[in-house]
Amino acid sequence: MEMNATYTSFAAIGDSFTEGMSDLLPDGSYRGWADVLATRLAARTPGFRYANLAVRGKLIGQIVEEQVAAAAALRPDVVTLVGGLNDTLRPKCDMGRVRGLLTDAVEQLAPSCKRLVLMRSPGRNGPVMERFRPRMEELFSYVDELAARHGALVVDLYGAPVLGDQRLWDVDRLHLTAEGHRRVAEAVWQTLGHDPEDDWRTPLPPAVQPGWSARRSADLRFARQHLVPWIGRRITGKSSGDGRSGAHFNASKSQAFWVTPPAGTAPGPVSDWIRVDG
Repeated sequence: MEMNATYTSFAAIGDSFTEGMSDLLPDGSYRGWADVLATRLAARTPGFRYANLAVRGKLIGQIVEEQVAAAAALRPDVVTLVGGLNDTLRPKCDMGRVRGLLTDAVEQLAPSCKRLVLMRSPGRNGPVMERFRPRMEELFSYVDELAARHGALVVDLYGAPVLGDQRLWDVDRLHLTAEGHRRVAEAVWQTLGHDPEDDWRTPLPPAVQPGWSARRSADLRFARQHLVPWIGRRITGKSSGDGRSGAHFNASKSQAFWVTPPAGTAPGPVSDWIRVDG
């Protein structure tokens, strides 16, 4: 692969992982690894364009239906696709259907871009991870197959022990912290052929384990604030993404749009970028 390649545009599709939860900004919006990566890419290329279509809670079928064609229509240099993990966390999951939908997505996206990037998603260490590990590993094995078949790149986050460290995960135990997202952005940056800024796989310093009382209090808060609502949505068939569109998607027209840094300025936060039509 060409090192230090120049990319002029980047479209990101997927679920909450790519939307940026839980890399929370002061204004209440999310940043996430895709925004961090876009800012770094824009610093190399004047006129760089970016579109993030990802929406929290989306299953792979919804990603294919709502995001894939819109991203392909942009004809971006780089597309990242991360999806299917939400499906594996459901009580009932048809892995054959998940594989078929992923195939459909990749077959639409690969011809539309110069570089398609897939991922083996990170997983937080803990009992939930152990329960769903076989499904996740089946999903990741198929991601590798698709990448080999279509010439896509794979970012192996699952194989990095540091991303299983609980300190890189938010209190909801489902989404990465700002530092976790920064490391993912660095991993994708390097996979695209750019010089490393640091080693994103570096372990965190040894942890000081909280006492039993503190752990139980944290478990109770987690159950009340995050686990019970999550179970409720599974029972009722609702999703945290219901009624939401991607940050750079016009729902009324079912079209994605680009954003770009204002001319003559250094690329700042993506929230300050301006829309590009056409």
